[in-house]
Amino acid sequence: MPRGNQSKYTDKQERKADHIAQSYEAKGVPEDEAERRAWATVNKDDGGGKKPGGSGRGTKTGHPAAHAGGRKGGEASAQRSAADRSASARKAAETRKRNAEHRAS
Repeated sequence: MPRGNQSKYTDKQERKADHIAQSYEAKGVPEDEAERRAWATVNKDDGGGKKPGGSGRGTKTGHPAAHAGGRKGGEASAQRSAADRSASARKAAETRKRNAEHRAS
């Protein structure tokens, strides 16, 4: 269980943590570890719970945790040869075309 008191978090932050925890659990992470990681992600994204004396509205969050995956993916992609990337792109295009035909029928 997380050590901190969750009473200062908004409903949206709690929903976000629940969703993240469910995602980790689906990947086989134990429930308590999934919850710990979920709250850590919410804290990183939103800077913790609500601050005293404010509604919390109008404060922009950059969602830093959501950006790490794109960076990591970019690094992995850069290591691959042009032929590999091109083959992946062709395969993806075929899949999109096949899915579009399937949805149209």
